[in-house]
Order: sequence, then structure tokens, then C-alpha cells
Amino acid sequence: MNAPINMPERPVRERKPDWIRVKAPTGEGFNETRRLMRDLNLNTVCEEAACPNIGECWTKKHATVMILGDVCTRACAFCNVKTGMPRAVDPLEPEHVAIAAAKMGLEHIVITSVDRDDLPDGGASQFVKVIEALRRNTPNTTIEILTPDFRNKAQAAIEAIVTARPDVYNHNLETVPRLYPTIRPGARYYASLRLLETVKRHDPSIFTKSGVMLGLGEGRMEVHQVMDDMRSADIDFLTMGQYLQPTPKHAKVMDFITPSAFDAYAAIARAKGFLLVAASPLTRSSYHAGDDFAKMRDARAAQLAKVR
Repeated sequence: MNAPINMPERPVRERKPDWIRVKAPTGEGFNETRRLMRDLNLNTVCEEAACPNIGECWTKKHATVMILGDVCTRACAFCNVKTGMPRAVDPLEPEHVAIAAAKMGLEHIVITSVDRDDLPDGGASQFVKVIEALRRNTPNTTIEILTPDFRNKAQAAIEAIVTARPDVYNHNLETVPRLYPTIRPGARYYASLRLLETVKRHDPSIFTKSGVMLGLGEGRMEVHQVMDDMRSADIDFLTMGQYLQPTPKHAKVMDFITPSAFDAYAAIARAKGFLLVAASPLTRSSYHAGDDFAKMRDARAAQLAKVR
């Protein structure tokens, strides 16, 4: 009767190193941004993907809007967005995004989405409508989009979106090819690479951008090969950040990459010819996106000046 009860052990969460810790979100700016998103019935990847930079960005009234709902048709091992059958597309969403951009006074906005494999065009037409609404209502706001891969629908989707002319087209490769079957099983590495190559072929003036997460067990030379593949596709901007496990059900962190290792990767990437590189533990696709867009535009102008 008095024998000790064997309680099931809780999974051990690896302690994050000091360089990966961030302050909890607080402040009036943060609360104003949250209220605005709720009032306009908008979702943000900042919340859905549990971004560690949400406190800093929302305090500055910067938010990455996630269109096409908050339910994804994929189940990637790294992503915290919920999976299931999405709701119908909100026809008011494009105007609501434009209203949010105007109220926040955004000089640069980032628009992303969940995967919508259930839609005939993968959701491309909603991206187009959002771009058009922003051009009408906030013509001075530069527009960056972060799209899914539009699996089996990419050609028509890309043509439609490129015709709407966003300033930056981003699509993340996320990891090295070897890890796709476990980390990004619904996608194909070379299909994502071709998507970005196609954007540049249709309109070379649109900046292209892609990112990878580190710490999933990738090798250094594999990362270098991804850089080379990106440059072959003429991608302008590379982002690199530390993968953080959202919940115990997601892929484990295999390594915490040090800031100095990120600096070394960045130096190699710059030597390979990217217009801009952002690499640090807390770097995310849309982190400091407005400032980075200005740097990228200046870098291209300087590059063109040399040619002349």
C-alpha cells in the first residue's frame, strides 16, 4: 500500500541559451496593435507561429498579416499554425488589410498566408486582391509577400501575383533538401526553388527573398549548397534564423547555433553574391523587413551604378 507511485516523466525541454531569450510582450503599442488586428478580424503570423519577436515588433506597430484564415492544409513539423479544414475565404480581408496598413502608418507591409491546397488557385487571387487594395488605399506603402508553394498550381499563381507587382516576393526554402521528408513533407525543395526562379524570370525588377532555419540537424556544407542553389535562382535576399520548437509535438531542436556561427554563415553568403543577408538567432522572414527593404534597394542601386 505504501509503495511509491511511478509517475510518468514529463518531457524535458532543453534550456534556451542566453542569446535566444526575449522579453515578454508589454506596453501600449503592443496592445494597440493587438486591438487593431482583432477589430479588423485579421490574423497574424506573429501570433499563430509564436514568433519570439512579437513584443518588439508589435510595440513598434509592425505586424505580419496572415491572410486566408488561420488554419493550414499542411502539417509541417516545425510550424505552430493549426492544421485542418479551413473556413471560406473572407471577401472583406483585402480591404481590412489596407485599413490596418493605413491606421498603423506602415511604410512597408509583409503579407503571408497559410497553405490553402483546398482552393483551385491555392489562394493566389487573394494575394492579388490584397496587393490591389493596398495600392489603392496606401499607395506609398511598399509590399512584401511571403507565399506558400502553390503546390501543383504554381505557374498560374505566380503569373497572377507577379502581374500585381509586389515589391518583394518571398518564399522560404526553410531547410536543406535532406530534411524535407521529415520537416516539410508536403513540399518539394526544387519546386520551391523553381518558384522563386520563375518570379525573377517573369519580372527581374521584383526583389526575391528566401529563408532557412538552422538547428534542425543540417550540416554546414548542406547550408552552403542551399546558398549556391539560391544564387543560381538569382535570389536577392537570404534570411537565416534559429529554429525554436513551438511545442513538444514539433521537431526537436538539434543544435542551438551560436551568434558567431551565424556571422560566419552571413559572411559566406555575402561572398556568394546576395544583395542582402540577415543572419542571427532571432532573425525571422519579416523581422526588420522595412529597414531591410531600404538596404536592399540601396544595394541594387549601388550595383547598377557600378555597371554604368
